[in-house]
Amino acid sequence: MASTRVRTHLRAHGWDGEILEFAESSATVDLAAEKVGTEPARIAKTLGFYDPEDPTRALMVVAAGDARVNGGRFKRVFGTKPRMLQGDDVPALTGYPIGGVCPFAPAETARVFLDASLRRFETVFPAAGTATSAVEIPVEQLAQLSGAAGWVDVTLGWQGPDEME
Repeated sequence: MASTRVRTHLRAHGWDGEILEFAESSATVDLAAEKVGTEPARIAKTLGFYDPEDPTRALMVVAAGDARVNGGRFKRVFGTKPRMLQGDDVPALTGYPIGGVCPFAPAETARVFLDASLRRFETVFPAAGTATSAVEIPVEQLAQLSGAAGWVDVTLGWQGPDEME
Protein backbone atom coordinates (compact mmCIF):
# COMPACT_ATOMS: atom_id res chain seq x y z
CA MET A 1 0.00 0.00 0.00
CA ALA A 2 1.23 3.49 -0.88
CA SER A 3 0.79 4.87 2.65
CA THR A 4 3.18 2.16 3.88
CA ARG A 5 5.76 3.37 1.33
CA VAL A 6 5.25 6.94 2.54
CA ARG A 7 5.58 5.90 6.20
CA THR A 8 8.81 4.00 5.45
CA HIS A 9 10.21 6.97 3.53
CA LEU A 10 9.35 9.51 6.22
CA ARG A 11 10.74 7.36 9.04
CA ALA A 12 13.97 6.83 7.06
CA HIS A 13 14.30 10.63 6.99
CA GLY A 14 13.85 11.02 10.75
CA TRP A 15 10.14 11.87 10.92
CA ASP A 16 8.19 10.18 13.71
CA GLY A 17 4.68 11.59 13.24
CA GLU A 18 1.41 9.86 12.47
CA ILE A 19 -0.18 9.10 9.11
CA LEU A 20 -3.87 9.89 9.32
CA GLU A 21 -6.06 7.25 7.64
CA PHE A 22 -9.74 7.81 6.88
CA ALA A 23 -12.66 5.51 6.08
CA GLU A 24 -13.81 7.87 3.32
CA SER A 25 -12.06 9.86 0.61
CA SER A 26 -9.92 12.87 1.40
CA ALA A 27 -9.00 13.29 -2.29
CA THR A 28 -10.00 16.94 -2.66
CA VAL A 29 -8.82 19.99 -0.75
CA ASP A 30 -12.23 20.46 0.87
CA LEU A 31 -12.60 16.79 1.84
CA ALA A 32 -9.07 16.66 3.25
CA ALA A 33 -9.60 19.87 5.24
CA GLU A 34 -12.79 18.45 6.71
CA LYS A 35 -11.12 15.14 7.61
CA VAL A 36 -8.09 16.69 9.35
CA GLY A 37 -10.02 19.60 10.88
CA THR A 38 -8.22 22.54 9.33
CA GLU A 39 -8.77 25.33 6.84
CA PRO A 40 -8.52 24.31 3.15
CA ALA A 41 -5.49 26.57 2.61
CA ARG A 42 -3.37 24.30 4.87
CA ILE A 43 -3.95 21.28 2.63
CA ALA A 44 -0.75 20.81 0.62
CA LYS A 45 -1.99 19.62 -2.75
CA THR A 46 0.54 17.92 -5.00
CA LEU A 47 -0.16 18.85 -8.60
CA GLY A 48 1.29 16.71 -11.38
CA PHE A 49 2.45 18.13 -14.71
CA TYR A 50 4.34 16.75 -17.67
CA ASP A 51 7.95 17.74 -17.08
CA PRO A 52 8.98 20.35 -19.69
CA GLU A 53 12.49 18.87 -19.73
CA ASP A 54 11.17 15.36 -20.46
CA PRO A 55 7.41 14.72 -20.94
CA THR A 56 7.89 11.04 -20.07
CA ARG A 57 8.31 12.05 -16.42
CA ALA A 58 6.32 14.10 -13.90
CA LEU A 59 7.04 17.53 -12.50
CA MET A 60 5.18 17.80 -9.19
CA VAL A 61 4.37 21.12 -7.53
CA VAL A 62 3.18 21.09 -3.92
CA ALA A 63 1.01 24.15 -3.27
CA ALA A 64 -1.38 25.44 -0.62
CA GLY A 65 -5.00 24.41 -0.97
CA ASP A 66 -6.14 27.95 -1.81
CA ALA A 67 -3.46 28.54 -4.46
CA ARG A 68 -3.90 28.04 -8.19
CA VAL A 69 -1.10 27.55 -10.69
CA ASN A 70 -0.63 30.59 -12.91
CA GLY A 71 0.47 29.83 -16.47
CA GLY A 72 2.71 32.89 -16.76
CA ARG A 73 4.49 32.24 -13.47
CA PHE A 74 4.91 28.56 -14.32
CA LYS A 75 6.35 29.45 -17.74
CA ARG A 76 8.85 31.91 -16.20
CA VAL A 77 10.15 29.20 -13.88
CA PHE A 78 9.97 26.10 -16.10
CA GLY A 79 10.17 27.57 -19.62
CA THR A 80 6.77 26.46 -20.92
CA LYS A 81 3.12 26.57 -19.98
CA PRO A 82 1.88 23.89 -17.55
CA ARG A 83 0.35 20.68 -18.89
CA MET A 84 -1.43 18.66 -16.20
CA LEU A 85 -0.92 14.91 -16.14
CA GLN A 86 -3.86 13.01 -17.60
CA GLY A 87 -5.59 9.78 -16.54
CA ASP A 88 -3.32 6.74 -16.42
CA ASP A 89 -0.23 8.96 -16.62
CA VAL A 90 -0.86 10.14 -13.04
CA PRO A 91 -0.01 6.86 -11.27
CA ALA A 92 2.52 5.85 -13.93
CA LEU A 93 4.56 9.07 -13.64
CA THR A 94 4.03 10.04 -9.98
CA GLY A 95 3.87 6.60 -8.36
CA TYR A 96 0.53 7.42 -6.71
CA PRO A 97 -3.18 7.20 -7.60
CA ILE A 98 -5.28 10.23 -8.41
CA GLY A 99 -6.34 11.78 -5.09
CA GLY A 100 -3.34 10.33 -3.26
CA VAL A 101 -0.47 12.00 -5.10
CA CYS A 102 2.08 13.23 -2.57
CA PRO A 103 5.67 14.50 -2.57
CA PHE A 104 7.15 11.64 -0.54
CA ALA A 105 8.97 8.79 -2.35
CA PRO A 106 7.49 9.62 -5.77
CA ALA A 107 8.28 7.71 -8.95
CA GLU A 108 12.04 7.62 -9.48
CA THR A 109 12.02 10.03 -12.44
CA ALA A 110 9.61 12.60 -10.93
CA ARG A 111 10.86 16.02 -9.85
CA VAL A 112 9.22 17.71 -6.83
CA PHE A 113 9.07 21.47 -6.19
CA LEU A 114 7.47 23.35 -3.29
CA ASP A 115 5.46 26.49 -3.95
CA ALA A 116 5.89 29.71 -1.97
CA SER A 117 2.19 29.56 -0.99
CA LEU A 118 3.10 26.99 1.68
CA ARG A 119 5.60 29.20 3.52
CA ARG A 120 2.95 31.14 5.43
CA PHE A 121 2.05 28.07 7.51
CA GLU A 122 3.83 26.32 10.35
CA THR A 123 2.48 22.91 9.29
CA VAL A 124 0.59 21.62 6.24
CA PHE A 125 -1.27 18.42 5.35
CA PRO A 126 -0.21 16.64 2.16
CA ALA A 127 -1.73 13.31 1.13
CA ALA A 128 0.14 10.22 2.27
CA GLY A 129 -0.05 8.16 -0.91
CA THR A 130 -3.74 7.23 -0.98
CA ALA A 131 -7.05 9.03 -1.48
CA THR A 132 -7.88 8.26 2.18
CA SER A 133 -4.77 9.47 3.99
CA ALA A 134 -2.90 12.60 5.01
CA VAL A 135 0.03 13.60 7.17
CA GLU A 136 0.79 16.79 9.09
CA ILE A 137 4.29 18.02 8.24
CA PRO A 138 6.13 21.13 9.46
CA VAL A 139 6.78 23.35 6.42
CA GLU A 140 10.38 23.89 7.55
CA GLN A 141 10.94 20.11 7.15
CA LEU A 142 8.94 19.62 3.96
CA ALA A 143 11.86 20.17 1.56
CA GLN A 144 14.05 17.65 3.36
CA LEU A 145 11.29 15.06 3.82
CA SER A 146 10.13 15.31 0.22
CA GLY A 147 13.54 15.53 -1.43
CA ALA A 148 12.27 18.60 -3.27
CA ALA A 149 14.47 20.15 -5.95
CA GLY A 150 13.66 23.58 -4.52
CA TRP A 151 11.12 26.31 -3.87
CA VAL A 152 9.22 28.04 -6.69
CA ASP A 153 6.60 30.79 -6.93
CA VAL A 154 4.11 29.62 -9.57
CA THR A 155 0.73 30.25 -7.94
CA LEU A 156 -1.79 33.02 -7.37
CA GLY A 157 -4.99 33.30 -5.38
CA TRP A 158 -3.53 33.16 -1.90
CA GLN A 159 -1.59 36.44 -1.59
CA GLY A 160 -4.54 38.73 -1.08
CA PRO A 161 -6.12 41.60 -3.02
CA ASP A 162 -2.82 43.16 -4.13
CA GLU A 163 -1.34 40.03 -5.73
CA MET A 164 0.53 40.60 -8.93
CA GLU A 165 0.60 38.48 -12.09
